[in-house]
Amino acid sequence: MVRVVEDPAIRKARSRSLKTTHRLCFADAGDLQAIQSDSVHLVVTSPPYPMIEMWDQCFAEQDPETREALGKEQGWQAFERMHALLDRTWKQVHRVLIPGGLACINIGDATRTIGGTFVLYPNHMRILWYLVRLGFNPLPAILWRKQTNAPNKFMGSGMLPAGAYVTLEHEYVLILRKGDKRVFAFDANRRQRSESAFFWEERNHWFSDVWFDLKGGRQDLSNGKTRERSGAFPFELAYRLINMFSVKGDLVLDPFLGTGTTTMAAMASARNSIGYERDPGLRTEIIERAKGIKDLANARIRERLESHSRFVDERFKTHGRFGYKNVYYGSPVITRQEISLFLNPLVDLEAQADDCFVVKHGSPEASGEEDWAWFFSGQAPERPRRKVSGAEALQLDFFQDSPHPN
Repeated sequence: MVRVVEDPAIRKARSRSLKTTHRLCFADAGDLQAIQSDSVHLVVTSPPYPMIEMWDQCFAEQDPETREALGKEQGWQAFERMHALLDRTWKQVHRVLIPGGLACINIGDATRTIGGTFVLYPNHMRILWYLVRLGFNPLPAILWRKQTNAPNKFMGSGMLPAGAYVTLEHEYVLILRKGDKRVFAFDANRRQRSESAFFWEERNHWFSDVWFDLKGGRQDLSNGKTRERSGAFPFELAYRLINMFSVKGDLVLDPFLGTGTTTMAAMASARNSIGYERDPGLRTEIIERAKGIKDLANARIRERLESHSRFVDERFKTHGRFGYKNVYYGSPVITRQEISLFLNPLVDLEAQADDCFVVKHGSPEASGEEDWAWFFSGQAPERPRRKVSGAEALQLDFFQDSPHPN
């Protein structure tokens, strides 16, 4: 583990207590009037996917015309009715985001045979079209490549042209901004932004337009019926987006919360959050997950610091010494923007009334004796690296949620 250096900067950081608040609202996200306009910094969400059969009932309950269209096998009419329901939420999202705020929307397209005809229903295109009409500025999106383990991956007529179909194994993370770039006008805002930085090597990995490394694991929902109602993205997807596109203390909204993955990732990242979910039956699952967030959050921080240590060792062999040093951990870093970076461990979580949690976050604390004197002397010793323990690996895997089915 990277050794924390006792430095005046650390003593100053410790004097600034950091608490975040996380609220659950079991209500329809088509009405976010309880949230003030221009108050949310980031939206991370994954809505029900139109034309995926597991969500038919969800849409039909809200709109009889959707049920009628499905009953008459009118696929495109049903597709448009389902998206019209989502449009209500996207309009509210645009209202509540601050100028410069970002929306990250995980969505997959649907393939379905209706009326005897196999069709791709392009959900990402329909959502993107409406968001641009609202006034959002689209930014480069991420393709989340989700390989299937099925032995027979082809669709259609197998080996016979021309009735075979390309296998759909990716989803989109649409990224859109309200207006122009966010402005950090005050010293306190700029300091908070600097302390929220990510490592150079994380930036190179996270900001790729194709993500191959996120796998959907088991969802571990205790209630079988709940499992049928929820198809969540992995914890790491939400955690990564929150760290990429917000700073500590920001407010993150998920209008389609499901089992609470975005809330857990916000807790682990020292951001505030609000989550909306129509189904109050998911409350128990969210609360149970919150009980394990301290261990998960701190394991993820340890993993990030361990990964940076390995990166330093490897890069030193080919590039020599770095030009900068992080003031909190004492570790070498590539850029000046990383020198104030530190990761707040999660110290305590308190459940309050009205489905609200308050999380206390700590300052950098020593854990291990990674001494970087060797690096700045130019002599790289041979020494073993700590690996993530089996228990920690299991902890991380436990929170890898099952993706939406295609």
